[in-house]
Amino acid sequence: MKLVIVESPTKAKTISRFLGKDYKVLASFGHVRDLPKSKLGVDVEHGFEPTYTVSLDHKAKVKEIKDAAKKATAVLFATDEDREGEAISWHLAQILGTDPKKTKRITFHEITREAIETALKNPRVLDMHLVDAQQARRVLDRLVGYRLSPFLWRTVRRGLSAGRVQSVAVRIIVEREREIKAFIPQEYWSIEGLFSAGNTKETFEGKLHAVGGKTLDKMAIATKEDADTYIQEAKDASFIVATADSKERKASPPPPFTTSTLQQEANHRLGFSAKQTMTIAQKLYEGIELGSEGAVGLITYMRTDSVNLAERFLKDATNTIKAAYGEEYALDEPRLYRTKRKTAQEAHEAIRPTDPSRTPDEIADSLDPGQLKLYRLIWQRALASQMPDAKLLGTSADLSAGRLTFRATGQRVLFDGYLKLYPDQDKDKFLPELSVGRSVTAKDIEGKQHFTEPAARYSDATLVKALEELDIGRPSTYAPTISTIIDRGYVERDDKKRLMPTDVAGDVTDILVKNFPDIVDTGFTARMENSLDNVAEGRMDWRPLIAAFYGPFEIVLKQKEASLEKEIQKEAEGESCPTCSGPMVVKRGRFGKFLACAKYPECKTTKPLKGEKPRAEPEPTDEICPTCDAPMVKKVGRYGPFLSCSRYPKCKTIKNIEKVVVDENGQQIACPACKTGHILERMSKKGKVFYACSRYPECDQAFWDRPNGIPCPKCDYPTLTYKGKSKIICPKEGCGYKADRPDAE
Repeated sequence: MKLVIVESPTKAKTISRFLGKDYKVLASFGHVRDLPKSKLGVDVEHGFEPTYTVSLDHKAKVKEIKDAAKKATAVLFATDEDREGEAISWHLAQILGTDPKKTKRITFHEITREAIETALKNPRVLDMHLVDAQQARRVLDRLVGYRLSPFLWRTVRRGLSAGRVQSVAVRIIVEREREIKAFIPQEYWSIEGLFSAGNTKETFEGKLHAVGGKTLDKMAIATKEDADTYIQEAKDASFIVATADSKERKASPPPPFTTSTLQQEANHRLGFSAKQTMTIAQKLYEGIELGSEGAVGLITYMRTDSVNLAERFLKDATNTIKAAYGEEYALDEPRLYRTKRKTAQEAHEAIRPTDPSRTPDEIADSLDPGQLKLYRLIWQRALASQMPDAKLLGTSADLSAGRLTFRATGQRVLFDGYLKLYPDQDKDKFLPELSVGRSVTAKDIEGKQHFTEPAARYSDATLVKALEELDIGRPSTYAPTISTIIDRGYVERDDKKRLMPTDVAGDVTDILVKNFPDIVDTGFTARMENSLDNVAEGRMDWRPLIAAFYGPFEIVLKQKEASLEKEIQKEAEGESCPTCSGPMVVKRGRFGKFLACAKYPECKTTKPLKGEKPRAEPEPTDEICPTCDAPMVKKVGRYGPFLSCSRYPKCKTIKNIEKVVVDENGQQIACPACKTGHILERMSKKGKVFYACSRYPECDQAFWDRPNGIPCPKCDYPTLTYKGKSKIICPKEGCGYKADRPDAE
């Protein structure tokens, strides 16, 4: 019996279908060994040697694998084909006492019979360069996290963490948020008209393009007065077609998906987070039960930066396209793509369906909604890459009257090509045939007010794109990085699911930029990633790489810690404990810094720092605790006042103090959704203020911006909201109303 070891039980089940009785497949359930959680686990004095331990939840699994290996005639390591998978195989080999030079390592891009059989015929030894690269990343991240996090505990608050990649990602998000808050909107106007040619009822749109032969830029019409002048002039004018032009162009299909582009497109088209996309893709790769077929791997490996496609897939895709859409939608020769990223592994493949003839509709009953959506996206994108270019006819005409020139544009699809399967172009826009000199009639001319807007907050898609462009992280790290900074409270999602930094993210970023600029420098982080790539390719040893980083880092860290200690001692200078007369030291708690007796825990005396007010004593109230009927008291916490049972800590019941939002007349603002409740100011778990219906959870209406009770003059939505200090906006999706605040300074 031969033993095959993979990471997941789903993958094990799928592979078992292709192997006979001579094979036994076991899953390790991911990494079985890692650095210990309770200590650094890296010997910085002796070549940065890592110490690995088997986690408690893996001990039983390790025993099962060891017992099976003793009975096996051979052990084959079949973990994923990347650095992480190679490292898992190495750790398993270490546990089993297998010589890395004698290991039998099998790899495959897809879990199909052909791929597994080919892999079994071509085993290789462990690639220690890939293992070293993964070890280097793990050691590097452990050194940064375990040495830098305590510094944040002393300067901000306990429980915070720093990371080589996560801290850079947080900085990017924080800096974008500060750009947004510092942005000053500028007003501008566009003049748009509705025109018709001859006696037809069909109309087409045109936009003021030039005045007196000079093309207008975006900000050229700055005020309503200027806009009204042009509007009146256009309404009184007679228009003729000054120029008319038609031009055919081609649109080529995008390449098949890489990890990055899949995460971006799934976010744009499906609204999936990066983590959600990769979780679903993992299941599609490892295998889905397809009735009598059993478990089938539906897509190739989903962690890749290559856009290559296997020759077999290209042939099968062409046959599928011909059968489904006809000969005119198939290419004579396959379209090949070249990966632009220098560090891409060209031997890998793009993300594609394992069998192009297995259409989404055919297997829809076997997939849940999320799986079906993602499989359809991958299937369409891969096949569309092997379909002809679309042919589009772009048309434009300039309509002149005196000094005014309006431009009308249109587009028509002559041949849809790949768009038949993967539409990513605007729909046809009507523009009639217009000959030069022909008269046209302006049916309506209106001005539209606009305001310049700052760059939007990062979404999962745009952050992944930014990290990729900055060369920060690799395909396997994008989704975990986003999940980490959310889980650790540095980032939360706004009402549009975009990434918004919490207050502590700004504090931590400022401290790291001030004290450890290299750690959060995008260029430094990118260079480190490239060095790890060099380790993976055997061009660099990992230990000197870590040493080159850690030496200067440790010196700076010690300097900063010494400086911080002097600062702390200065703040507590001359302070003595009023209880035991011992010295006082500065501590940092949930509510900031305070003085505490140095003899703690023998003496638990605390007091505020010089110049700071002591914490307010609890105020009695008429409220009764709903749990124990004791009186409740008013306290002030990190997020403001709240009610607490007077028997705390025996009774830990707390209640929010409702803060009603009122309009300009002091009246409660009715909930625009349920019309029954009213709007309250609330606090999120991350400490951010938002506004929600008093009937929550029956009504889940909520706003990030403060409602004011003024109906929208454009769409009659019951309330506008304040956007910053200078604007009022309509929160109803699609309305777009925006105006200056009357009380703005």
